[in-house]
Amino acid sequence: MVLCCFGSKCKNGGEDGKDSNGKIMLLHLAPRTEGEILESSNLKSLSFNDLRVATRNFRPDSVVGEGGFGCVFKGWINERDLTAAKPGTGMVIAVKKLNQEGYQGHKEWLAEINYLGQLHHPNLVKLIGYCLEDEHRLLVYEFMPRGSLDNHLFRRNSHFQPLSWSIRMKVALDAAKGLAFLHSNEARVIYRDFKTSNILIDSHYCAKLSDFGLAKDGPIGDQSHVSTRVMGTYGYAAPEYLATGHLTSKSDVYSFGVVLLEMLTGRRALDKNRPPGEHKLVEWVKPYVGSRRKMFAIMDARIQGQYPTSAAHKAANLAVQCVAIEPRLRPNMKQVVSVLERLQEPSGTAGSQGMRGQRLGQNAGVGPKHRRRSANDLPGRRAASFSRTLASPRNV
Repeated sequence: MVLCCFGSKCKNGGEDGKDSNGKIMLLHLAPRTEGEILESSNLKSLSFNDLRVATRNFRPDSVVGEGGFGCVFKGWINERDLTAAKPGTGMVIAVKKLNQEGYQGHKEWLAEINYLGQLHHPNLVKLIGYCLEDEHRLLVYEFMPRGSLDNHLFRRNSHFQPLSWSIRMKVALDAAKGLAFLHSNEARVIYRDFKTSNILIDSHYCAKLSDFGLAKDGPIGDQSHVSTRVMGTYGYAAPEYLATGHLTSKSDVYSFGVVLLEMLTGRRALDKNRPPGEHKLVEWVKPYVGSRRKMFAIMDARIQGQYPTSAAHKAANLAVQCVAIEPRLRPNMKQVVSVLERLQEPSGTAGSQGMRGQRLGQNAGVGPKHRRRSANDLPGRRAASFSRTLASPRNV
């Protein structure tokens, strides 16, 4: 069933985003006009003063992350009227504050509001509201207490313990479901910035996609692609997109394959600190995946002996299919979801025990774009030079 309204109650009597049986419903997106905030009763306009108080005046010790957009602060608001609450009371929120000197600006801020204001799915992070007062531009999200997948895979400290095999597969499935929803005919969105730092994890290890500043409407009618400036992050962008600027849903599939390889190997998509020949994860793993015996040499040592060998081999093969050079050879996200669903461990086995065994520090949770700005990020205003740089023999 499809909704074309954004009110708190729909014609069928169900809540917004659900039918009368409580099932998730897909929303047709209203046409997006650049420079405008689309009306949505799901989003609230919050005052700058309330957000200042909620984050304790944006104190440094309230910072839970930083990205190209700016800093993300932890705060508390009253659920009923969304006014500031005392720390430790009310609803925990993540407040993303636009850095006027940052490379992501008002256009990306608007895109975030207009996509997340209309798109609703269990595997997309919830945008509660925004603030637009004078020069202040802020976004308010649900707080994701277990932080990002990037932190769990690559930050070696006591706050972020290695994720078990079962949780990795659950996170992969949740993220795939989020992308499949975006690619559906009803949503028709290309995410364009799928990476580990944009996958956030809640207290129940449910993964949700965040940061829609680079998202684009997909092709319509007879169009085969959308032509855009090349934007994204080194190591995750599909080769045909880098070469031509032609964006399709298969571009997201490629990025998903890279992330799945990161989850299997514990290695970053691009790591120049590795020995020669191992800098680019996609190129390094391909010779190993054809053989089960060789494949286990590339698996993350932190989960050795904790995964079903058959499932690991199937997951690796799926990842390699997703990063195929030819887009037509890649599966679509609906097919990816189907494969990952078959790889989930039965309820009550090591998977649920693995979840209970995860322990994280109190400051692990953040809102969208929580990680430190990476040198791999590709700012829009440097898109042309980035494209040329990646096209050079040294980087491709």
